[in-house]
Amino acid sequence: MLSRYGIFCGVIEHKSFTRTAEKLGYSQSAVSQAVRALELETETVLIDRRKDGITLTPDGEQYLPYFQQIHQAEQNLERKEQEMKGLKNSVVRIGTFTSVSRIFLPGLMMEFKKEHPDIRFILQQGEYTSIARWVEEGSVDFGFANAEAVNNLHTQILYRDEMVAVLPKGHRLAKKEIVSLKDLETEPFILLDEGEYSVPEQAFQRRGLHPRIEYKVYDDYSILAMIRQRLGVSILYRRVLEGFGADLVIRPVKEQMERPVALVFRNWDTMPYAARKFASYVQMKVEAGDQRVF
Repeated sequence: MLSRYGIFCGVIEHKSFTRTAEKLGYSQSAVSQAVRALELETETVLIDRRKDGITLTPDGEQYLPYFQQIHQAEQNLERKEQEMKGLKNSVVRIGTFTSVSRIFLPGLMMEFKKEHPDIRFILQQGEYTSIARWVEEGSVDFGFANAEAVNNLHTQILYRDEMVAVLPKGHRLAKKEIVSLKDLETEPFILLDEGEYSVPEQAFQRRGLHPRIEYKVYDDYSILAMIRQRLGVSILYRRVLEGFGADLVIRPVKEQMERPVALVFRNWDTMPYAARKFASYVQMKVEAGDQRVF
């Protein structure tokens, strides 16, 4: 619905109350009332009403450019609101880590874009500490992280990711069906860099064990390549190994370890509309147990 500023601009454009009412689908009295309300607001007569038509009064000529600017701003605001509701030309910025961006997100983004083809995604890779910082700073709209590694942010746990031991073929521990942290303590260990909070390191420390950490590597798949070259052993998340476990020995760990993977955000209500819409879509798919997600 047009404001009185828009109606006034329409009357001046069409030079008639009647034609303006017809164009807008309003009654002529509604158009007249809107103009009259504007005259009461400005405490002056804006339009000279004559039998042969209407003209602006000197005061009306002074006010018209300002009314046009307000009307244009209102139109721009309306277009933006429609754009946001339709998710047109919107960008969703997500902080994420390897297994989420490789396994969890692609199918969700593909399905979401079927409904909203104009939306764009920016995935910023990092570890939990940096992802939490990006969310706090607002450089990403929301993120995914280990819920236990995040403070001062809202988290909603989506799923739990189990950790397993990864060994090179022919390794002495490959004969065991289950390995323990004590078994791994003396092996050259390749630690996945998870930032300030490491699930395997926490597990070793709780049991008073001191692994031989010879490498600390951010990328899961670099670790797999290093294990294949017999540079050491590691403990990695089972999801990371899907499709990449060939030529490796994977064993459960006696001391079960897992990370609660969570949606991480600062303030749901102030999150950009497109990001909030996609985050809600992710939550819905997880709650529904969609097999394309898992």
